[in-house]
Amino acid sequence: MEGKHILKQEKALLLIIFLFLCGCAAFNSRPLQPSKTASDFEARTLDSSGLRKFIGKNLKEKGKKTPWPPKKWDLNTLSLAALYYHPEMDVARARWGVAEAGVITAGERPNPAAAFTPQYHANPGGLPPWTLTLLLDVPIETAGRRGYRIARAKHLSAAAHMEIVETAWKVRSRLRKNLLALFGFVQKELLLKEQLSIQEDIVRIYRERLAAGEDSSFDLSVQGIARDKTALALSRAVKDKAQARAGLAGAIGLPAAALNGVNISFGDFEQVNARKNLYSAEVRREALTGRADILAKLEEYGAAQSALQLEIARQYPDIHLGPAYSWDQGDNRWSLGVALVLPVLNRNQGPIAEARARRKQVAAEFTALQAVVSAETDRAFAGYSGALENLKTADSLVSAQKKNLEAAASRVRAGQEDRLALLLARQELVSAELSSLEALLLAQEAVGQLEDALQRPLNEQDANQ
Repeated sequence: MEGKHILKQEKALLLIIFLFLCGCAAFNSRPLQPSKTASDFEARTLDSSGLRKFIGKNLKEKGKKTPWPPKKWDLNTLSLAALYYHPEMDVARARWGVAEAGVITAGERPNPAAAFTPQYHANPGGLPPWTLTLLLDVPIETAGRRGYRIARAKHLSAAAHMEIVETAWKVRSRLRKNLLALFGFVQKELLLKEQLSIQEDIVRIYRERLAAGEDSSFDLSVQGIARDKTALALSRAVKDKAQARAGLAGAIGLPAAALNGVNISFGDFEQVNARKNLYSAEVRREALTGRADILAKLEEYGAAQSALQLEIARQYPDIHLGPAYSWDQGDNRWSLGVALVLPVLNRNQGPIAEARARRKQVAAEFTALQAVVSAETDRAFAGYSGALENLKTADSLVSAQKKNLEAAASRVRAGQEDRLALLLARQELVSAELSSLEALLLAQEAVGQLEDALQRPLNEQDANQ
């Protein structure tokens, strides 16, 4: 009888162990293969089906539609491509996934422990030789610790989610800078080609005049040097344009070859809509309270608060219930034990002090971050206003040179001046247009800096303020 009883208990224990093992997670090996990841990156293009779905979904949410593939890739569509492809977005999403898993970990309750201790009596004295004991340890958390753990984990998860938003803005900002750089070099190349053509005609005229004895070799040399300088500047612009195109591909998360044959639109940079009275207390407050990094730091502070509450709760010991059953040589015995750690030597003062210090540190970091955002916003608004004034002056210069060109053309038609005067007037106009292009690029850079300070694009609503 005793043997059968022992056998049943062993079977029950084996069944418990089997069920426990069935509920365990299994490890799946996923080795990284550099050659495969490199091949996958090189195979990326702007016409993938996944990108098409991603862009279509996001444009639909904004109430917009676009044919596929887009006839022209502008700032908006290229930004969506960067959000889809750029590896920094994958890293940010993965970090959020880790934080979300932390919420699951924080919510788990401590498992009970079980111990089975059979004993064999060598001299039973006529009684059954076995004593079988089953011990359980059931921990009970006190002082709301699980709730504080969950709250802390949720704050950290929210902070990680806001970091995705911040990363998305950084990806978009970097893309805009590279697209603006490419626009600048494309426009500069066109203007320098026009200027070089004009200067070659001027050199040709001076050469003819030198042959006719009308001008000196010094004048021809001066014009030749100016032409050579323009040719050198054009060569640099062509090189810089190629590098900017590669930089744009990198900002999207694509190999440079993926942009071959892609029609890129620069319409977003061709002009700057002046925003009147954009600098306001409301807009400034929006940056100081609504930026993604500000909100992430607020969540970090919430996590520090919950961590402090958790450490304070740990002053109070957990309770361990210890129910036990013992079959002692035919006698059934039941018992219930209670155990807890006695807070005699310490009351968790060290971890509490660390948590308080950590909360104070995060509060200081938040204040420092707001100060940085405030300075960035003020500097961006000042740079924006100054850049608009410079652009206005440069555009006025272009208008004046256009009038000079029209006047020179009228004098040439009237026979008052020769073709050289018209070429010189055209050269001055191109020089003014190059200066205007530099002013436009600086103004667009100022717009980008202002958008970075606010962490949002400037829209038409801003333009009408």
